[in-house]
Amino acid sequence: MFPAKNFSPQQVAAVASLPIGLVGGLAIFFYGEGMVAAIIFFIFLSLISYISVYVMLQRFIYRKIKLIYKLIFQTKASKKEEIYYKNIVPQKSIEEVSHDVERWAVQRKEEIEILRKNEIFRKEFLLNLSHELKTPIFAIQGYVDTLLNGALGNKEVNEKFLNNASRNIDRLVNLLEDLDEITKLESGEQLLIKENFVIQDVIKEIFESLSIKADEKKIKCYIKKGCELPLTVYADKEKIRQVLINFIDNALKYGKPGGIIEGSAYKIDGKKVLVEISDNGYGISEEHLPRIFERFYRTDHARARKVGGSGLGLSIAKHIVEAHSEAIHVRSKTEVGTTFGFTLSSARPN
Repeated sequence: MFPAKNFSPQQVAAVASLPIGLVGGLAIFFYGEGMVAAIIFFIFLSLISYISVYVMLQRFIYRKIKLIYKLIFQTKASKKEEIYYKNIVPQKSIEEVSHDVERWAVQRKEEIEILRKNEIFRKEFLLNLSHELKTPIFAIQGYVDTLLNGALGNKEVNEKFLNNASRNIDRLVNLLEDLDEITKLESGEQLLIKENFVIQDVIKEIFESLSIKADEKKIKCYIKKGCELPLTVYADKEKIRQVLINFIDNALKYGKPGGIIEGSAYKIDGKKVLVEISDNGYGISEEHLPRIFERFYRTDHARARKVGGSGLGLSIAKHIVEAHSEAIHVRSKTEVGTTFGFTLSSARPN
C-alpha cells in the first residue's frame, strides 16, 4: 500500500470503491445468490463506485486545485499549460499541491521583501539626489542674487562670487556626467574596449598623477613588496583606470597624514588577477560595508561633503567591474585601514 499522504486521485477512488464493492458482494453472497454472482456484483459495484468517486474528485476537488494553480501563475493558460492542468496536476497528491502552494507563498514573500527594499532604496536615492542637486543650485542662486542686488559693481566681490558659482556649476556638471555614466553602464550602452595591459603600470601612473595630493598629506604610495612582477590583464584600460583612480583618491581623502597606500596584484587560478588598493587610514565601520557601493551612500556625511565628490564614485566603480563580469569587494576596520579590490581576466593571447 502507498502511504495515505501520497494518494493520487486514482488511488483515493480505488480505496473508496473497494469497501463499497466488498460490502455489496458479501450482501449478495449471504442472500444465497452464490459465489459467482457475488464476485460479479463486487466487480460491478467497485467499478461504478471507482468511476463515481474519481469523477467527483476531478470535477470538484481538482477543478478547484487547477483554479488555484491558475491564480498562482496569473496568466491565461496556453495549450501546453492546459495539458499540464488537465493531465499533470490531477496526478499530484494533495500534499504535493500543498508544497507547491507553500513554495509559491515563499517566493511571493521574497519578492515582496525585495520590492520593499527597492522602494526604500528608491526613496533614499531620490532624497540624496535632491540634496546633491539643491546644494550647488542654491549656492549658485545665492551668488547670482547677491550680484544682481548690487554687488556686481564691486570688483573684488563679483569676481569671488562668480568663481564660487563656477565651481558649483562644475559640481553639477560632474554629478550629471556621473549619473549619465551609471545609466549607460546599467543599460549596457557603455561599450568596453578591451585590451591587454600591465595592471601595475596603470597603478604607478595614477600614483604619479596624484603625487601632489599625496605629498600634501605626506602619504606614501607604492606597489606592495612581492607584487612587483608585471601581471597582464585583459580589460578596458581606461575604465579600469577610472576604478583605480576612485579607490586611490578615496584613500588619499580619508587617509591619515603620514600614512601609506599600497597597490597589489595577485594571479589566481591561472585565469584571474586580483587587484587591490589598501591604506592604513581611518577605516569604515562594519555597519556601512554592505551599502558602501550604493549611489550617494556616505559613511560620514559631514566629512564626505567637506572633501567633495558626487557620492557616485564607488557605485560607478562597481558597475564598471560588473560590466567586465568580475567581482568587487571591500574589507575595512576602523583605525586600521581599508582594502578595495576586484578581479580581472588574465591576458589573452594576441
